[in-house]
Amino acid sequence: MILNYNDMKKLIYVFTLCSFLVMSCSKDFLKVTPQSSVTSGDFYKTEDQFNQALIGSYAATRAVKWSVSAWVMGEMRSDNTHFEWGIQRGEEVDERENIDYFMDDQTSAWAAEKYNNCYIGIAFTNNILDNIDAADFSQASKDQIVGEAKFLRALFYFELVRFYGGVPLYTTAVKSTEEAFITRSSTDDTYAFILQDLTDAIAKLSVVSGFPQSGRATQGAARMMLADVYLTRKEWGLAEEQLKAIVQMSYSLLPDYASVYDLENKNSSESVFEIQYQQGDKGQQNSIVYDFLPVSGDVSLITGTVPSRTILTIAQMNMPTREMIGTYEDGDKRLEASIWIAEGSGPQGNMIIESVHSPIGYAWPADKRSYAYIKKFLHAHTLEKNLDDNFPVYRYSETLLALAEALNEQGKSGEALPFLNQVRVRAGLDPSTETDQAILRDIISHERRVELAFENKRWLDLVRTDKVIDVMVPNGAYLKTIFPIIPPAAYTGISHDRYIFPIPLREIVIGKLEQNPGY
Repeated sequence: MILNYNDMKKLIYVFTLCSFLVMSCSKDFLKVTPQSSVTSGDFYKTEDQFNQALIGSYAATRAVKWSVSAWVMGEMRSDNTHFEWGIQRGEEVDERENIDYFMDDQTSAWAAEKYNNCYIGIAFTNNILDNIDAADFSQASKDQIVGEAKFLRALFYFELVRFYGGVPLYTTAVKSTEEAFITRSSTDDTYAFILQDLTDAIAKLSVVSGFPQSGRATQGAARMMLADVYLTRKEWGLAEEQLKAIVQMSYSLLPDYASVYDLENKNSSESVFEIQYQQGDKGQQNSIVYDFLPVSGDVSLITGTVPSRTILTIAQMNMPTREMIGTYEDGDKRLEASIWIAEGSGPQGNMIIESVHSPIGYAWPADKRSYAYIKKFLHAHTLEKNLDDNFPVYRYSETLLALAEALNEQGKSGEALPFLNQVRVRAGLDPSTETDQAILRDIISHERRVELAFENKRWLDLVRTDKVIDVMVPNGAYLKTIFPIIPPAAYTGISHDRYIFPIPLREIVIGKLEQNPGY
């Protein structure tokens, strides 16, 4: 689904206006709506208007799932990526680094960004769901819209509960200041609400019927998120049920791993749900991968675009570590499809990129600057920071690996192997024959790491499998041997309290919310 920019602007205006009126301290600030204005009272009438509102809800996923806060908190916090030191520093960069270091606190701008963006998306979906019953169009169309809205609301709350724990549950649109300030719900209650939304969504959404898809949520996407919830909750049998239903649908792996991310394969048979982007001048382009490139005044050897005239001031972030490169098995096609290396010379903070290299067999030169960068989301584009690449939220390969995990955790290790091996064989690796549950658990975990690399999955996997301390303490020690400039306090604060992030300080102050332990 490609979002209409003019409709998007209209919906943002409606939401912003309504939010301002709700939060205004004066109840009679505005008693008469100007005839030229659009409000929620006269907007939610027609099927077209509700579909426009859905556009706003889908657009909110960009800020939640593929933004600075998404990859800083979901990938760079993990052992997959780090950042390279450069001279371009400031508060914005320091706060990213502090999350990586486990030195972040309740003033973190990025923790606040994700938190706030989730609630913006929730506000969009609540307005749809509150108003749709009174609208006059077909029940079939209403069911489709409700199904998509509940899927999206579940996505936003699933992000919140995994990153912050139990949060305030807004089940309807906020219409007064009294309704705006509510207490935190428990983690269990938050999950219960997510499960209900996904159950409702599955009942109303249709099964994908052809490829490429439209980009809108389907029953398969809702079942995949529900299975993800069950995996997080360690309800293996319930996860197996949902995942086996997806396997019976028409999804399939593409023959070649690298082609999954090609522009011509957007919304392909391997896509269960992905965030939509479109290059151009309508504000729908993807630009985030430029943050991951070396700091340089000319990145054209990497991007293929016309050289820039200014140095990338915010870059060298979320870069694959050498340990990450080394974790791929020999012959794994996913390494070269996911990571490449830029090599060059020049001063720190303005590298002159002289060549780019495959990581396979690469020898790190002592007399050159060389930086690994994420390749899988970087495809042909003509304008800098203006890419057409979508971002995957759920792929069918994750369905297969999740099913293998759910089966193995129930002692059905032999049944897990065919699903695991579909992913391994596609990557050019020999199928696994391991049926020892503990050993197979590690194999599946490793497959998830390399198959879903840089898709913001690794940190959440470490949390749900309780591997954060086991993995990140030695990872921090390893990084300190490479970067002596890392502060002594970095990685010393790793504990179970740091499995989740702080509630933003502003919400603590104005909403009188209880802060998470350790912050």
